[in-house]
Order: sequence, then structure tokens, then C-alpha cells
Amino acid sequence: MALKGPRHRAVLARLIVARRRVVPVSRLVEDLWTEGDTPPGAVGAVRTFVGALRRALEPERPPRAPARLLVTEGPGYALRAEPGAVDAWRFERAVTDAAPLPPRDALARLDEALGWWRGPAYAEFAEEPWARAERSRLAELRLYGVERQAEARLALGLAARAAPDLDAHVAEHPWREDAWRLLALALYRTGRQGDALAVLRRARVHPQLSDQERAGPAQHG
Repeated sequence: MALKGPRHRAVLARLIVARRRVVPVSRLVEDLWTEGDTPPGAVGAVRTFVGALRRALEPERPPRAPARLLVTEGPGYALRAEPGAVDAWRFERAVTDAAPLPPRDALARLDEALGWWRGPAYAEFAEEPWARAERSRLAELRLYGVERQAEARLALGLAARAAPDLDAHVAEHPWREDAWRLLALALYRTGRQGDALAVLRRARVHPQLSDQERAGPAQHG
């Protein structure tokens, strides 16, 4: 879907962040322009952006037919797309759905979900206050998904496959307590006891690790 400009994309991203809830036009104006920089015709501009988005989202919609995806409701607009139609929503649902599944099914679901990740969420809007919380939440969900993927691999006897990804994961995110435990366990199960002990020694010097996470890999089987 091609959008004309950055403010068109910002309106769409802002509505996605709202997760199907209504965003008042006044809030969209506040989010699109900095204080003191709001043009006199800001409300009309927002309506123009929404009209363009509607045409892009539903190109086959007949003229004057009511929009089904980007709807007007009360004082503003809401994006009522299905979860599978929005990348962020689809990713979250896949990671969440994997939690109760047996290891083999969970691994397939998580492999699929993590394969969709294409870099930081809402990267174009990294400096926007309205995007910060959602960016952080999705980044945390991805880290959780990586760790649950490793856990599923370990449950299936795929420790040798899990270890390299966990090593890179820990190097990039050294505050992740569960990642240290999983890496030590993966190394232990591949017969690399010395490396597993070295990981535990590295973990012990990290101030955020709890006593429980400092336990040795042998306790986990």
C-alpha cells in the first residue's frame, strides 16, 4: 500500500498503536504537529489524510459507501482491521498463541512469528511520544519470543541449534536473566560444561541477576 507522505503514514501508525480504539481528531492534531507549529487548517488536513488512507486501504470501495476499515466514530477515527491484517498485531498474536502449545507446535509458531520481524517497530516514528510505549512493548515481546523459541528447542533436544542464537541474544541483551539460564543449559546439554560454567560466571557479575537465575544448569536437567 503506497502512502503519499510522512503524515499519512503517521496517522495510520497512530491508529494502529491505538489498537482498534478511537483516536479523537484533536489528539491526532496534537500528535502530528509540535506545539506552536499547528497550522490553522490542521483538522481539515487530518480529514484529508484519513480520506487518502481510506482510498488506499479499500481501493475497491464504491464512492459514498461507508468505510469498513478506517471508520469514523464519535469524535475521531479507529482502525478496525482484523488482527492478521496488521503486522504488529499478527506478531503479537502469534507469540501469545504459542505459550500454551506443546514444544513442537510452539516452535513452529515462534519460528514463523520471529521470521516476520523486520527491525525495530515504528522505526520511522522513534522520536514520537505516542509511539514510544508501543515500540518498547513490541521489542520486549520479541525478546520474550526469542527466549521461548530457545526453550522449545531445548525441550525438543535441539540444544546445539539453540546455543548460537542464545549466545548472540545474551551478547546484545545482557540484562535478560532467562537468556543467561537458557544459554548455560544449552551449552551444558551439548557437552560443553566448561563453556556453561563460564556463562554462569559471566552471569554472576551482572547486577540485575537474581539468586535463582544464578543456579547451575544441572538443576534444570
